[in-house]
Amino acid sequence: MARLTSAAAAAAPEAAGFARNFSIEATRPNATEIAALAEILPHATPVYFSAVPTIAPHELVVAAASLRRAGLEPVVHIAARRMRTASDLADLLGRLRGEADVKRLLVIGGDVDTPGPFPDALSVIQKGRLREVGIEEIGIGAYPERHPRIGAGRLEAALDEKLAAAAAQDLRVHIVSQFSFSPERILAWLKQLRACSITQPVKVGMAGPTSMPALLRYARRCGVAASLRGLMTGAGGALVGQVVGNVGPDRIIATLSAAGGLGNTAPHYFSFGGTVETARYACEASAGRHGAGRAMAQ
Repeated sequence: MARLTSAAAAAAPEAAGFARNFSIEATRPNATEIAALAEILPHATPVYFSAVPTIAPHELVVAAASLRRAGLEPVVHIAARRMRTASDLADLLGRLRGEADVKRLLVIGGDVDTPGPFPDALSVIQKGRLREVGIEEIGIGAYPERHPRIGAGRLEAALDEKLAAAAAQDLRVHIVSQFSFSPERILAWLKQLRACSITQPVKVGMAGPTSMPALLRYARRCGVAASLRGLMTGAGGALVGQVVGNVGPDRIIATLSAAGGLGNTAPHYFSFGGTVETARYACEASAGRHGAGRAMAQ
């Protein structure tokens, strides 16, 4: 990593401010990882627990309870299309609330071709009786880049519908974006969001420090490969030589930190390079000591 330039050094305090109220995603953290997270992360840091297709409801509850006991804030993904019955959803929510004191969810559609009673996230918000079991806040997904299967117009309409449905259910809402590698695209999307009078907090998705081969794999899977290719070829091809070693979201943090008028925004780190390693990076960035605001290696 290159040394701080004078301009980057001046931006470091702003970068730390933006990066301070971060959240991270974890996929099946084991007991050792949860203990490590408790040592690294500030108390009550939101840790989003991914609802991967092979995970059982019991595993979700146990992991959420472990995170809660560790002093962290579990935020569980609820994949609407994977709920086989309304009773399954009610049972899961009741256990999450009763055994792990879960008060926040991230409600997503889920990648299942044949859904049950909940075909999308909106239907869970409207019919899932979330407030009845004690859920107070939900996260809803958004996409700074094009969704690989949903048109831009439909995405915008769906966001409006989910915000309205959450308000009708007296649920607080925050927006969690898909990760992107283009600071310019993220910034333009945030400005458009605010211009449309959407004032809810936004957690800006970004990939934590991850090897370039892993980034390429996840980018292709999630439909954001175009912005990664732009990152690799931009700035004189600065990242082409970083196939060995990890690449972090320094440039995104620096760009958003320097921008004004974005309202309540903060990083949301996807831990493709490992949950513990991502947690360490996030804490360093929040203190302005590592990555954020630094110049890219030349």
